[in-house]
Amino acid sequence: MTGVEPVQEIAGGVRLNAIKVKVRRDETSRGLPLPHYATPGSSGVDLRSAESALIEPGSWAVLGTGLHLEIPEGYEAQVRSRSGLALNKGVMVLNSPGTIDSDYRGEVRVILMNLGKVPFRVEPGDRIAQMVFCPVVGADLEEVESLSSTEREQGGFGSTGSK
Repeated sequence: MTGVEPVQEIAGGVRLNAIKVKVRRDETSRGLPLPHYATPGSSGVDLRSAESALIEPGSWAVLGTGLHLEIPEGYEAQVRSRSGLALNKGVMVLNSPGTIDSDYRGEVRVILMNLGKVPFRVEPGDRIAQMVFCPVVGADLEEVESLSSTEREQGGFGSTGSK
């Protein structure tokens, strides 16, 4: 893994284990603030829309942020719903969490779904999602004839109880 900084100063505190992420802006996002941590305890940075849209109930839209990232190898960015939009408007990231791989250099775009009862208007600069940076662990997949037994076995979708 490259680009790991042991400490990053942020407003009101220190963020441990910060990574350096290079950001290039499109013309559409030049007047918008860069994503940043709102508080020392924030896990994610807010993503802002660089364009306008009207999302009807039961529909979705892909919104550009005007941002392009260079994420260090060994990390990813996850695009997640903002809890306030989900609770108050019924709007969420459709493929949550959306993954931005370290080798992707295209524009960060967000698929927003309106599960609410009224149309949802987005304007440039509106906070539409949050982005969390996470380490990625690779797997060496090995095909075998059988797997070890467990108490749970193939139970899923509520098999561990609903209480």
